[in-house]
Amino acid sequence: MAVQDFTTRTAGSGSGSGSGSGEERTTPGALPRRVRTGHRLRALEPLLWLGPALVLILAVVIWPVVEMVRTSLMDISSTGLTRGFAGGANYADLFAEPDLPGVVLRTLVWVVGVVTVTLTVSLALAQLLNSRFPGRRMVRWALIVPWAASVLMTALTWRWMLNNFYGVVNRVLMDVGILDKPVNWLAHPAQAFAWMMAVAVFVSLPFTAFVILSGLGTIPAEVYEAARLDGAGTARTYLSVTLPLLRPSLLVAAIINVINVFNSFPVIWAMTRGGPGFATDTTTTYMYKLAFDNQAVGESAAMAVVNFALILLVVLVYLRVVRGREETG
Repeated sequence: MAVQDFTTRTAGSGSGSGSGSGEERTTPGALPRRVRTGHRLRALEPLLWLGPALVLILAVVIWPVVEMVRTSLMDISSTGLTRGFAGGANYADLFAEPDLPGVVLRTLVWVVGVVTVTLTVSLALAQLLNSRFPGRRMVRWALIVPWAASVLMTALTWRWMLNNFYGVVNRVLMDVGILDKPVNWLAHPAQAFAWMMAVAVFVSLPFTAFVILSGLGTIPAEVYEAARLDGAGTARTYLSVTLPLLRPSLLVAAIINVINVFNSFPVIWAMTRGGPGFATDTTTTYMYKLAFDNQAVGESAAMAVVNFALILLVVLVYLRVVRGREETG
């Protein structure tokens, strides 16, 4: 009987496999092929949503960077004709420029100074706008005006205000007795650079203050109530509660400001055009002069690559410092 049962089972399994020869064979625990294909297709569905964004990033970010690096390695005439591969000749010419060290140092001072002052003033301004007082909405709307206005028009307005003949800055300072005679503020490199930094802070304040203000709005009131119950004063609450919870907002504001200030062209060009000479140039205006004044397109592209590398370096250093403080804190 046992032999007969075994024979019957064997014959049944054989006939089953023969009748289902057209069907897909699967091992125990494995999914059918159609199911696996469906899973793979569903895994690719996010690309349908990310595809347009990836194409936009490729067209707006990646391709210009690749083209910038390629141009810096080419020998390009003043008329824009590509004469062949130049290798590192453009970089050698750039680093041989006697004005480059001063321009790079001035750019670092420009970025660190403007961003630091902007963040410090914006912290106080955001704290003020976060408190309740009559006319707070009007003050918030007024703060948007420098942000909404054209940066170029703002810089030109400040240039007019600083004029030594008809500028209102000299007139006000003379009326209050601080000056005896008008001063040509933009004729001296140190004074001109300080005024340009002030204007850059002025145009950067609205965005930074609103970013920090939005961060203040996300801090729950219960946190401050707990700090008061623990006996913390105003200063200690701000340093121990507010500032740590504002780190994400401060990080975003700092990075965006670093990028914007590094590439700030209208303020410098409208007020001094980088002059006298190269005395108030940063890497951005210096790059423009190389391309259009010196007709050195390849060298200007090399300066653009160096400028891009400097921005990445400053941002990475800042992120490293912030991350180190968070780990030690």
